[in-house]
Amino acid sequence: MCGAIQFKAQGAPKWVLWCHCESCRRHSGAPASVFVSFADGAVSMTSGEITRYESSPSVERGFCARCGSTLTCTNPKLPNETHFHIGAFERATELAPTAEFFGKERLPWFPRTGAPDGVAAMAAVVMGRIKSR
Repeated sequence: MCGAIQFKAQGAPKWVLWCHCESCRRHSGAPASVFVSFADGAVSMTSGEITRYESSPSVERGFCARCGSTLTCTNPKLPNETHFHIGAFERATELAPTAEFFGKERLPWFPRTGAPDGVAAMAAVVMGRIKSR
């Protein structure tokens, strides 16, 4: 938001997914989040440094220390990649989510996205990785 942190993500993302988990809601203040995943090697910082907070065992949330903007999430279950909040991208309109995580935690009044959830979402991610090899 303030421009203190800037990064460049090269190439296509690994995946773009909705997340309905309570932890993401608490971090972002939103009823759901959309994350864009890039391999760590595909992202370079061009300005500033992301401040990190361990929100649960081994899960780190990243934000701007200056303005507080939510930026990232990393999880050891998905190693060597960083998940960026879609709002951190200037090209957000190009990054449409294709599935969702934690659909069972979706707020009851939040609209259904029609995207696969849970195991189906993870299978879509894995299948995408297999196809891209």
